[in-house]
Amino acid sequence: MKAMVLLLLAALSAAVAAEEPIQPIERPKNVNVAKVELGKQLFFDARLSKSGWISCNSCHNLSRGGTDNLVSSVGHGWAKGPINAPTVLNSSYNIVQFWDGRAADLKAQAGGPIANPGEMASTHELAVKVLQTIPGYVTSFEKVYGKGPVTIDHATDAIAEFERTLVTPDSRFDLWLKGDKHALTAQELAGYELFKVTGCVGCHNGPAVGGATLQRMGSFNPYVTANPSLGVAGLSGQSADRYRFKVPILRNIELTAPYFHDGAAKTLEEAVDTMVWVQLNRHFTPAGRDKIVAFLKTLTGKQPDFPIPQLPPSGPDTPAPQPFDP
Repeated sequence: MKAMVLLLLAALSAAVAAEEPIQPIERPKNVNVAKVELGKQLFFDARLSKSGWISCNSCHNLSRGGTDNLVSSVGHGWAKGPINAPTVLNSSYNIVQFWDGRAADLKAQAGGPIANPGEMASTHELAVKVLQTIPGYVTSFEKVYGKGPVTIDHATDAIAEFERTLVTPDSRFDLWLKGDKHALTAQELAGYELFKVTGCVGCHNGPAVGGATLQRMGSFNPYVTANPSLGVAGLSGQSADRYRFKVPILRNIELTAPYFHDGAAKTLEEAVDTMVWVQLNRHFTPAGRDKIVAFLKTLTGKQPDFPIPQLPPSGPDTPAPQPFDP
């Protein structure tokens, strides 16, 4: 009888969650554990960069919400990045990767920064040469992918498999969705209702509370910025795609300031005020804005928690890093 009651309660909670425009974050299924471990090492290994100093974790710091909390990231030779680094947490829920959607998936995204001269400034050929001269990596790649040469395709595939595991379930909002009606305060619940009524959920919905569409920044009122990024228009050349960007994920949003593609909003309060004006042609009272912010903070989930991976030592033929250009 007790088991039947528990099953009924679980079914009711699932039904309630299904009626909401936001669903709980779930842990990924069917992950390849050996591939994840290899990808984890590669994610933290700065030897994939020309300088031997920049890793994936440099711009997508897992101790800081999966980003670097900078307006734009610092690349090779202290190069200033052109755009704010989006969080890697829950990025497997994105319909596409990068702000302009130029990468179809996490695997395609992983290869971009390695060969970007303003980011890691290596080449795919040099990165492969580095990996092939590290005996520990050769063994790990053979374990996951079988006999044969190390390839950039395998390396980015492993990084993507690790990134698929970087989800943040069990936020207080998720607990509320699953039936814990004491998980949120009255102010937070009021903020969620306002979030829905105002129309924020039109773009920020689904498990990641975003990431599922590309939308124009400044749908009602112009968004003024000095940032030169044109969004999808930079790829398509179409004026209709001007300032069209991937909708950012709102999970863990309190950890990932500054906000927007140009990093112009320093606080959640500023970000909320700007978005409701340029996207929805509305203004919140300070009390209304504070309710929205209170709700957004309930989206912070359990952060990735694992020992920092120990990286295999370089071999005698591993190319030396070049942190300083002549």
